[in-house]
Amino acid sequence: MRADLVPDDLWERVAPLLPPAPERRRRYPGRLRVPDRTALAGVLFVLRTGVAWRDVPAETVGCSGVTAWRRLRDWTEAGVWPNLHATLLTELRRAGSLDLDDCSADGSHVRALKRGDHVGPSPVDRARPGSKDHLIVDRHGTPLSVTLTGGNRHDVTQLMPLLDAVSPIRGRRGRPRRKPRRLYADRGYDFDKYRRLLWKRGIKPVIARRGVAHGSGLGKVRWVVERAFAWLHQFKRLRIRYERRAELHQGLLQLACSLICRRLRTSY
Repeated sequence: MRADLVPDDLWERVAPLLPPAPERRRRYPGRLRVPDRTALAGVLFVLRTGVAWRDVPAETVGCSGVTAWRRLRDWTEAGVWPNLHATLLTELRRAGSLDLDDCSADGSHVRALKRGDHVGPSPVDRARPGSKDHLIVDRHGTPLSVTLTGGNRHDVTQLMPLLDAVSPIRGRRGRPRRKPRRLYADRGYDFDKYRRLLWKRGIKPVIARRGVAHGSGLGKVRWVVERAFAWLHQFKRLRIRYERRAELHQGLLQLACSLICRRLRTSY
């Protein structure tokens, strides 16, 4: 396994979150289990390069793509990725690198070539099957939560589930934070019903109005969510949805968010 695929600091955060390996049978034990770190290298290789699971170079990574996929499935079902994301967000907040007062939300379409769960006709891609990634970030563009829906779902319908998906962020004395003071969004979120729902949660909505000329100035704050999508799409596996199972694509999204948080953690 190439050492640069799973850096030591990343492995130190992931290892405590992984479920214990099953015990080997005494009779007919079969092959030795591939080490978890090697399997994680395979998952990261696919996430970064976008290759098919069957095309993972075992001589470079240290395991087959099938093994990496199975371990991704098991770890996703065990809830490893949201826990890893929450760990890194806590570290960022402890270091004073999170600004949760001003947050921005948006959605981005991706094609779903193999269909599957959470797939619908995309209104921006000639009704081809697609999905939509929904993302909320802090003032610096740090991903706080990400969700997945069909490509025909309106952004605003996922605003509350997106806020609910933000895990309690510790790292400071007092109660954990999980909601912003102000939420910035574009005209796609311009519905008074959702403004009222945000006010009930103690969140001030700062949403552009439809029918108003451009130049509201909100772009000076909410551009960071567009940049965060660009960061996510640097992981080539996320540019197009290849996973039929929605939870696996969601898991890769959460893993990518964790890697972005790790990069931001080392840059501050």
